[in-house]
Amino acid sequence: MLDAKLKQQLKAYLENLKTPVELVKFVDDSAKSAELSTLVDEIASLSDKVTIVAADSSNERIPSMLVRSTATGSEMRFAGLPMGHEFTSLVLALLHSGGHPLKLDADTIEQIKQLEGEYRFETYVSLSCHNCPDVVQALNMMAALNTNITNVMIDGALFQQEVDERQVMAVPSVYLNGELFGNGRMELAEILQKIDKNADKRAADKINQKAPYDFLVVGGGPAGSAAAIYAARKGIRTGIIAEKFGGQLLDTVGIENFISVTSTTGPKLVQNLEAHVTEYDIDVMANNRAAKVIEAREEGGYISVELENGAVVQSRSVMLSTGARWRKMNVPGEVEYAGKGVAYCPHCDGPLFKGKSVAVIGGGNSGIEAAIDLAGIVKHVTVLEFDSKLRADEVLQRKAKSMGNIDIILNAQTTEVLGDGSQVTGLQYTDRTTGDSHKVELSGIFVQIGLVPNSEFLKGTVELTPRGEIIIGAHNETNIPGVFAAGDVTNIPYKQIIIAMGQGANAALGAFDYLIRTPVPAKEEAAA
Repeated sequence: MLDAKLKQQLKAYLENLKTPVELVKFVDDSAKSAELSTLVDEIASLSDKVTIVAADSSNERIPSMLVRSTATGSEMRFAGLPMGHEFTSLVLALLHSGGHPLKLDADTIEQIKQLEGEYRFETYVSLSCHNCPDVVQALNMMAALNTNITNVMIDGALFQQEVDERQVMAVPSVYLNGELFGNGRMELAEILQKIDKNADKRAADKINQKAPYDFLVVGGGPAGSAAAIYAARKGIRTGIIAEKFGGQLLDTVGIENFISVTSTTGPKLVQNLEAHVTEYDIDVMANNRAAKVIEAREEGGYISVELENGAVVQSRSVMLSTGARWRKMNVPGEVEYAGKGVAYCPHCDGPLFKGKSVAVIGGGNSGIEAAIDLAGIVKHVTVLEFDSKLRADEVLQRKAKSMGNIDIILNAQTTEVLGDGSQVTGLQYTDRTTGDSHKVELSGIFVQIGLVPNSEFLKGTVELTPRGEIIIGAHNETNIPGVFAAGDVTNIPYKQIIIAMGQGANAALGAFDYLIRTPVPAKEEAAA
C-alpha cells in the first residue's frame, strides 16, 4: 500500500509518539476494505506504540478506520481510504492521538477544552480537494483536545449513496450532530466562532486593548503579506487584519508563473508566506473582517478601522489589500442551488459529479481549464461563453476541442439555474444571435467568469472605479491621506500573484515615506 520511501518517512514521524495509539479497522471482503486493512497493518508495523484492536463493525461505515488515544480516549475516524491530500490528515491524527504537541496557541487550546456539550462532526471530502484537509485537520485537533468532540472524514466518492441521500454537492461539507454546519474551506478560528457564542466578544475585547500601529494591513493575501514584511523590516509597528490568511490564493491549485518557482500550489505558497511573515514582529489578527475605514481627524493622526465584531483598530497608516472573489452569474436559482449543484471550484467539487453532465460558465483560461479538468471525470461538459469567441489561450482551446466530451456554445447568456427544489437539474440560456431560449439538462454548473473586488465596505470613503476597484497612484496611495491599497482589489490592470506582491511592497514603501513626512499624533508623542 505504502511505498518504501513513504514508509520510511512515516516511521520517522511515528517516533514522535509519546503515548500509545490504537487503530480499529471496520472492513468487509471488498477491494477497498482490503486496501484499508493493508494500510492499517502497515502503519502498525512501523511503531511499537501503535496497536490494532478489534471492535464491533455494526453501525460503522465500511470501510473505515478509527484512531484512538489510549491516554485521553479521543477518537478520530476516516471513512474510506485517507490517501491523496488526506494522508497528511491521517498522519497528524496519529501524532496528535499519541501526545505530539498541537501547533495551536494556548488561548485556542484552552477555548477548545472548555467547550461544553457534545459535538459529532461528519466531514464529506473528495481526495482531490486541496481545501478539505484543512477542515478535517482543524476538527481532528478539536477532537484531540476535547473528548466530547468527534470527527469522521468521509470520502464522498466511496460513499455515494450517503452523499446522494444528503445531497452533498460541494466539498468540504461539514455536518454537526446530523445537521449541515457549513460548506467550503473553514479555518479553526471560524469553526470555533460558530460554536462558541462568546468568541466574537472575547476577540473584540482583546483587539480593543491593542496599542495603535504605524502600519496596518487589511487583508492577508500576497499583497498584504509582502507589504507587512517590507514594513516590519523598517522597524515600525505592523499589524495584519485578515479574514483568512492567504485569501483567494487558498483556492488556487496550480501555479506555474511565479518567477523562480517552476511549480507550486496556492496552499503551499500560503504556508510559505505565513512562515515568512512570522519571521518578523508582525501582529496577525486572523478571522477578522473589516467593516469600515474612518479617515484621521488631523494630518498624521490615527486612521480607524472598524471590524464586524465591533472592535476598532487604529493606525497611522493603513493598506487595503482585501483582494477579490469569484464573480457570480446573478441569475435566478444561483443562490438557491449554491452547494447543491452550483459550484465555483472544479478541482474540489468535480469528483462529486463523476459520470454526470455538467456545464462550465465562461470561456476564458479559467473556464476552459476547468472544462478540460472536468472532462476526465464527468460524462459530458458544456461550456457556455457569453462572447462570440473564446478568450482562453489558443493551446487550451485546442486541447478542449480535441476532447470528445466537451461542447462549446458561444453567444450564450445564462438566464436561470433550474432545479427540483433540492439540487440542480439544468440551466436555461438565451442565444444572443437569435434570441431563442434553450434548456440544458445537467447535474452541475461550474461558474468561472472572473472576479469581483472585495471593496463594498469602502463605498463612500475611498475613491473607487465604477467596477468597485480602489483607485491608486504611483505610490499605491488612495484619495485618503495615509491610506494605501494593493493587489486585486485595486485598479491595476493585471491580476497576478507576483504583481500583487510587488504592489504590496510598493505600498509599504509609500506608507513609510508618508510616515516620515507627517507629524506624530499627540498622544504618541506624550507616550514617548
